[in-house]
Amino acid sequence: MLDRLDHALRTRPDRPAVLAATRTGAPRVRATRGELAELADAYAAALHARGLRAGDTVGVAVRPGPRALAVLLALWRLGLRGAVLDPGAGPEVLRARLALARPSLVLADATAQAVAGWARPLARRARLALPDLGELGPVATVGRRLPGCAPRLDATAPRLGVPVPGADHGDGDAVIVFTSGTTDRPRAVVHTRASLAAGMGTVSSLFGARPDEPVLGGTFFVLVPSLAHGAPVALPARSPKVLARQLHRLRPQGTYLTPPQLRDALRAGAAFTGRVWTGSAPASAELLTRVRRAGAAEAWGVYALTELFPAAAVEEREKAAFDGAGDLVGAPLPGVEAKPDEHGELLLAGPAARHRYLGDDPDPWVRTGDRAHLDGTGRIVLEGRCKDMVLRRAENIYPGLYEPALQVPGVELAVLVGVPAGDGDERLVAVVQPQHGAGERELRSALSGPLRRMGTARPDALLFADIPLSGRSRKPDRAATAQLATARLATAGLATAPRTAARTDGPA
Repeated sequence: MLDRLDHALRTRPDRPAVLAATRTGAPRVRATRGELAELADAYAAALHARGLRAGDTVGVAVRPGPRALAVLLALWRLGLRGAVLDPGAGPEVLRARLALARPSLVLADATAQAVAGWARPLARRARLALPDLGELGPVATVGRRLPGCAPRLDATAPRLGVPVPGADHGDGDAVIVFTSGTTDRPRAVVHTRASLAAGMGTVSSLFGARPDEPVLGGTFFVLVPSLAHGAPVALPARSPKVLARQLHRLRPQGTYLTPPQLRDALRAGAAFTGRVWTGSAPASAELLTRVRRAGAAEAWGVYALTELFPAAAVEEREKAAFDGAGDLVGAPLPGVEAKPDEHGELLLAGPAARHRYLGDDPDPWVRTGDRAHLDGTGRIVLEGRCKDMVLRRAENIYPGLYEPALQVPGVELAVLVGVPAGDGDERLVAVVQPQHGAGERELRSALSGPLRRMGTARPDALLFADIPLSGRSRKPDRAATAQLATARLATAGLATAPRTAARTDGPA
């Protein structure tokens, strides 16, 4: 698919490729197809001139958009492995991930570097945090360079006499995406060139984008197949009001938004056209029905994981007609195998499945962490998650990453749990059991730093309570703790209140 995209960009270089929205929602061309191809060529030449070769790892901290897509194409062409670095993960987590991935170079835009430098106080307000810039290792700036940033990746100087290899590098590693684990043992999904291409091919067959008709969506799995088929892609506006105007003006043939984005857009009065797709978080039949009533010809829920994207899909009418127990997410997509294990956990396999976790042996079966069964027609019906993962606003939060940081002096136990927030979403709650004699005011002060450094995983509420224990080992009972937190928040009227910002001063 990436090879096809590279060819497609060069055949119609003057056509728009990536669009953005003005405040009125009017489309603005961010990059033409030819500009994307030229930028990818320049990045590939610059990386090759720096001595990077097939199999090397490059860290990527670049905001989604034309530059990030050009970086992906350059890495693909050179056979390099890209490690996705998220500024929202917090400095301790990022240090552990960098130590595991060991990138030869980190490509970062000015925004990501500012998070680690002069803009650190502003970044904290946005729940972004990086280690100090010097801890990232060799860094090159992609795009505009601001004061204090690393030197730019020289994508403008001529590279005469430095031949750049083609894109045929077999089936080596293509991308590393960190998902879970702890700061002692981060967990990272490794996709090969074949699995990445297979996933994009599946998305392409699902979307069926038509040339020259815009598509709205910001992920690589939307950008790459759509552009390869000749369709321009509009990046969704962040403001729900502007997004509603953008949808009205653009009238896209297809739209991909997360469930939180859909809910925000609907509240802003958005009208939809064509087919609408949503994933990354549970999408209820009620939400899909609201999207169809707002004008969409079809509204689809996509079941996918970082380890296998996409796995299944279901349209609103089929989902609304399902009256069985559980959450119908649809039939496995072509090439995807699905089966529950002896404990009811859903296992998936297929060409688009990740090759392995970094540092582990390959395994063809992906453990989803979801309890599920297959109905009489082979459709996947979810019954709840097996893992402790909390899913908040389309973001996976793994408690094991952050709970150790909450063990400050005066804390007996601390766990992070998810409580229902309506329409499949969850609130993240830190439940802290003080040591005998410890004052809550002092503990709030001691916990303020660790909570701030959690970045986008910062809890919505902080509760002080005795944590229920279970089993012979008397481990914290997460299910019972979640029930306790749900009851306490409900008593305070916060259980299903809409969130506008993370709260860390909830009821004690």
